[in-house]
Amino acid sequence: MDFKPVSEIPYFTECQKVVEAEGFTLVELDVVPQKGSVHVSAVIANKDASKDIGVADCSKVHHVLQPKLLFLLGKSEDDLYMEVSSPGLERNLKNAAEFAFFKGRDVRVWDKTVNDWVRGIIKSADEKQVTLEIEGGSEKSVAYSDIAKAKFIHL
Repeated sequence: MDFKPVSEIPYFTECQKVVEAEGFTLVELDVVPQKGSVHVSAVIANKDASKDIGVADCSKVHHVLQPKLLFLLGKSEDDLYMEVSSPGLERNLKNAAEFAFFKGRDVRVWDKTVNDWVRGIIKSADEKQVTLEIEGGSEKSVAYSDIAKAKFIHL
């Protein structure tokens, strides 16, 4: 799994500030130009891992994020299509940088060194590895280079 710092994702840093001011975390931001217009997809999460994101939360973030993106992109409302969503119940983590946003969440990672899933709660994450609290209270660190895929666990 690759680690791409969020600071390298276009417009992420600027938009993250707006989203965090509303009490949420920006997890993913895709800005895609399409024939004169721009399609923006944003994924938000609650700072509290025990709380989910609802439609009202997405709407709230949409209303504050849209003016910021219009300014940053130099577009009008007619030229911007934007959707804001939750990470979903069984999200596949796409960028290893996402682990840091989801501390406290139950995940499973496919560890290539053992050819099996490792399940645990995210305790910490940095640029090289994620540390999970696994059953029995022990911890296991897995390097991102050893992760084939990772996803949330929903019961």
